[in-house]
Amino acid sequence: MGQLTIDRRTALLMAVLAPLAASRGLRAEPSATVTPGHDMSGMPASWTRADSIAMLCYPRMTILDLIGPQYMFASLMGASVHLVAKSRDPITSDTGVTIVPSATFDECPRDLTVLFVPGGTDGTLAAMRDDATREFVADRGSRARYVTSVCTGALVLGAAGLLKGHRATTHWAALETLPDFGATPIAERVVRDRNRITGAGVTAGLDFGLTMVSELRDETYAQGVQLICEYDPAPPFNAGSTRTAPPEVKTMMEQMFVSFPSQVRDTLRQISGIS
Repeated sequence: MGQLTIDRRTALLMAVLAPLAASRGLRAEPSATVTPGHDMSGMPASWTRADSIAMLCYPRMTILDLIGPQYMFASLMGASVHLVAKSRDPITSDTGVTIVPSATFDECPRDLTVLFVPGGTDGTLAAMRDDATREFVADRGSRARYVTSVCTGALVLGAAGLLKGHRATTHWAALETLPDFGATPIAERVVRDRNRITGAGVTAGLDFGLTMVSELRDETYAQGVQLICEYDPAPPFNAGSTRTAPPEVKTMMEQMFVSFPSQVRDTLRQISGIS
């Protein structure tokens, strides 16, 4: 499945969604997208929309923060998904995976359906300090229909002034810093406040992505995408949250990130001109 092209993935999506559309009594109208060999006449016209989605990329970001939502966004018929960075030079993530951006800040459409920001640790702090990155996020976010993030990507939104007065979430290691950006921290998997939609740490990007698919299309469409990617979580351990992890595991991991909140605040002071 990972090697399928977008057209091929769309064709498979149609195979799943067609009977769902029929069973829900959705009106059969021709879709704007036609894949050879697949009858698309049962697809509601509303399922094909020219959404413009920009996904920020920067060095040492957490790649799964990006790829989980990107898979979901790429399933949207008619949508254009842009991987946007300062340049088109290859970018290496914090786990060593390298990707090639598809657009620069200047090339990115000015008016977006969705602006999305992934997280990381030192890479995120560097992105927060970068003037061009903050200016791009602030500019596109000022007009985007949805301003979104996963994990510590929320900190980049905050650094760009886009979380003031909003409820939001982020990775548990940074949740306590959200008030420093004028946001109200909410310890939930996905948090929506008006047009701000934020996801918690890393794997929450899958839940976030399906939430966005449902928002941009509908629940039936999102359920079809969930089935195609067989997102049926059954983790081998119940340690994916600070509420459920064994005490000794929680203590060990919290100690690893004990300095991160202060690093975030130091970065915020730097970009705010506070000595």
